[in-house]
Amino acid sequence: MWSLQNQLFTLCIVLSHVTSAAGLIHVSGYEGREAKVSCRYGQGYESYEKYLCRNDCGDADVLITTTKGTKSRYSISDDKSNKVFTTIISDLSSTDAGKYWCGVTRTGKDIYTEVKLDVKPDHCCEHFTKVQDYEDSSVSVSCPYESEDRDNLKYICRGNKPSTCLQEAVVTSNIKQNGQFSLNEDKTSRKFTVTITSLTQKDSGMYLCGVHRNTGLDVFSGVNLEVKEWCCVKSYNRSGIVGLPVTMECSYPPQHRTNMKFLCKGDQRKNCRDMVTSQSSSYQTDHRFTLQDDTASISFLVTIKELKASDAGTYWCGSDRQWSAGNYAKIQLSVEWFCVKSYNLSGIVGLPVTMECSYPPQHRTNMKFLCKGDHRNNCTDMVTSQSSSDQTDHRFTLQDDAASSLFLVTIKELNSSDAGTYWCGSDRQWSAGNYTKIQLSVDFQQQTSTVEPVGSQVTQISGGPIKGVCTSYNHLLEVNNGSHSHIVHTR
Repeated sequence: MWSLQNQLFTLCIVLSHVTSAAGLIHVSGYEGREAKVSCRYGQGYESYEKYLCRNDCGDADVLITTTKGTKSRYSISDDKSNKVFTTIISDLSSTDAGKYWCGVTRTGKDIYTEVKLDVKPDHCCEHFTKVQDYEDSSVSVSCPYESEDRDNLKYICRGNKPSTCLQEAVVTSNIKQNGQFSLNEDKTSRKFTVTITSLTQKDSGMYLCGVHRNTGLDVFSGVNLEVKEWCCVKSYNRSGIVGLPVTMECSYPPQHRTNMKFLCKGDQRKNCRDMVTSQSSSYQTDHRFTLQDDTASISFLVTIKELKASDAGTYWCGSDRQWSAGNYAKIQLSVEWFCVKSYNLSGIVGLPVTMECSYPPQHRTNMKFLCKGDHRNNCTDMVTSQSSSDQTDHRFTLQDDAASSLFLVTIKELNSSDAGTYWCGSDRQWSAGNYTKIQLSVDFQQQTSTVEPVGSQVTQISGGPIKGVCTSYNHLLEVNNGSHSHIVHTR
């Protein structure tokens, strides 16, 4: 009997020196993110204090306890029903890696469980597989994995952040189709393939192929996708003026001399609508487009007569209906709006200045107006021929001379704030050709009268109104205006 009691006493002494209640716990996390350390404890310790510590677990080594819920980058919670307490370490850095202990405070020796924390950089990978393809095409990305991951979740995400890749996955092996992304897995060859359709240059960049693991960090491989512009023999910008013709040049390979040539319009090739071809014009809805082929110089010209604002956009011209990359010209056409005439005018602070605005004879009964603004679409009325009740500045007066198809606007007592761009006209639809654009500058003292061509515009330094025309006109006409003779541009 004594011997049995002695043995039990010796066993109790041995148990009091046990320092580990379970095996080694492995925890992993990424720099800048957080790690969760979950430790189980035995029945009967629900009300005991728990803690996480490092090194020798002296008082200075204790990082946080359940009696203090948060401390710096550490927080702790105790799930007493499941007998698990969890410590969260936030804003991880490489110095956080190492050995930790989960502790349960009790009389005598505490209960400890060893924890090993690995901290890895939140980026991947040392090597990226390079994949290239063209816009509008499809590309397949192959992602191999280890045999141990055969039944694990597979996925792909954009970017280079392993910590958030699964949450931001564009497609997974559970949801195999998502818009332009689809995923297919071949477990025999231990790889999954992600196909991306309708490529655009925005799809270029880094992708991570991920395999989810229930313990430890997920496994990744990197892919660098480059989507090249589907392009052409050449690509250029072209501009034209409303009401005038514009010509676009399109070259083609020598072996395409006998091919049908065409010009089509559309933001993308797949929505490109033929405007003109070299074979037939019977289907054309707009006969302003003409095509002239020059097989000797292996190029053709397309002319658009009497441009409209709606002609602006993207055009493609070519000689290969298979749309083989490299056989086309891509042309971005812009169309500018111009007025009947445009001139510069200068006045003196404190003195009056008069602006002259002509209009078509059929607009004799139309309301005439002068507005101010850098562009027509932000032009504020300064005066009109119908009413002055809403005028904010009564220094502006308008006098209509229907017999001469023009009207005069006078500004009394100029001030420096009157300088700017003015538009005068008789057509509220802003139809091209029915307006005068006036650039008014205001000086503080009288200057000698001179006239200077500005591009194809004209400048009047002082004096009365001046007649002129837009920059598309290239001949000169001398017009007598009172006591001054002004050089203006005409068509």
